[in-house]
Amino acid sequence: MRKVQLDRIQPGATLAKPIFREDGNVLLGEGMPLSERFIQRLRDLGVDIVYIEDELTAGIEPNETLREETRRKAAAAMHKLVADQMSQSAVKGRAARPELGRVFRSVFSEILNDVMRREDVFAGLSEINTHDSYLFQHSINVAVLAGIIGIAKGYNRNQLEELGIGALLFDIGMTKVPRAILDKKGPLTAEERKVMERHAVDGYDLLRKEHDLSLLSAHCALQHHERYDGSGYPRGLRGGEIHEYAQIVAIADVFDALTSSRSYRKRYTPSEAIEFLFAAGNTYFDLELVRLFCSHISMYPVSTTVLLSTGQIGVVARNFQVAVHRPVIRIIREAGGRVPAEPYEIDLRDQLHVTIVREI
Repeated sequence: MRKVQLDRIQPGATLAKPIFREDGNVLLGEGMPLSERFIQRLRDLGVDIVYIEDELTAGIEPNETLREETRRKAAAAMHKLVADQMSQSAVKGRAARPELGRVFRSVFSEILNDVMRREDVFAGLSEINTHDSYLFQHSINVAVLAGIIGIAKGYNRNQLEELGIGALLFDIGMTKVPRAILDKKGPLTAEERKVMERHAVDGYDLLRKEHDLSLLSAHCALQHHERYDGSGYPRGLRGGEIHEYAQIVAIADVFDALTSSRSYRKRYTPSEAIEFLFAAGNTYFDLELVRLFCSHISMYPVSTTVLLSTGQIGVVARNFQVAVHRPVIRIIREAGGRVPAEPYEIDLRDQLHVTIVREI
């Protein structure tokens, strides 16, 4: 399979990976032929890329970190929590359910089990979601990325659980932000920005009241917008004043946000997001944490279509954690546009004169 921009899809292409709704259920399933009506519907829902079946890339499968069932359960739990939080009864009452810690301890346990079953601690996130499902899937992705970094740092199970639950719930304060502000296309006014920034404190206030949640998990909500140089909010903390869990969540939050499609901008490629994180090292984020994070992220995920410096077009077939920028590429177009009689692969670790120019 290969990842393709929706605008490049021709009617009749076969969907290779499902597209999820905000509650974790499938909107369009694997194997679905994409008619013009379906393509337009996906466009209306904010979907900008899809995975399609392709004879030239048969056998290429994204390195999924999460099983589909794990992601579905996690999204369903997030959806229920947010729905409860935004309901009238939740606004008037306690807002969070008494079993919040138990539910999300179970959710993150399944995520962690999926992450740890992999031979390498290397992120593989390739799900496609609608704009409406962004809040739910974003929190899951942040939890996966944070868990990977926690494992790389050698955290014990209790530390991983504190970090993971904090990562799943770090943005829960957003449910207090008025919908008109969340959906606004243009720049926020100073007053609107003040309301938006309140979500960090609101999230902390919700989570710290839960008797079965660690206060350190709640600090992920409070501090995920603090910045290493003191330019963040709500307290303008700097450096080591920011808990390491919150620093990890902040890096994962920014990376996944940049690489997700939003209504007001196009998604960044993983390589562009990694470049941004390195540029922000010791300014927004601890540079050593950035280095650790980026060493466990694929710059060119499997099934990504790329243009090579030779003029050839290929699809990423395999990645290597020790050489994240030098994957194996399956060639599907020669420099002159000719389709090879038989697709073949080149290993960029051996072809040092060949570089990836960009994703296409």
